[in-house]
Amino acid sequence: MKFSEFILYLFVMAGVTYLVRMLPLVLVKHKIENRFIRSFLYYVPYAVLAVMTVPGIFYSSSYLISAIIGFCVAMILAYFEKGLLPVALCACAAVLITELLIPLLT
Repeated sequence: MKFSEFILYLFVMAGVTYLVRMLPLVLVKHKIENRFIRSFLYYVPYAVLAVMTVPGIFYSSSYLISAIIGFCVAMILAYFEKGLLPVALCACAAVLITELLIPLLT
């Protein structure tokens, strides 16, 4: 790829990203009163985060079973309202221990 093509693609991408963020601010001038739309917009960030994160969890380890165990550990700790850092550390530790044990068991 030539440098001039890269610059063109960069500006197009920056323009599209800017438009996506700027248009709602320009087009919606008043407070949104519709209860359905407000609740929909409230949950969109959580849904997008889940859609981006969950597939990465299951494809990030060598064995699917270790990913499932790490996911279950994270879900259990999150259910008991533990903080983000302990949940992440315990889930990573569970995956690591599982990854180390699987070759020994097979």
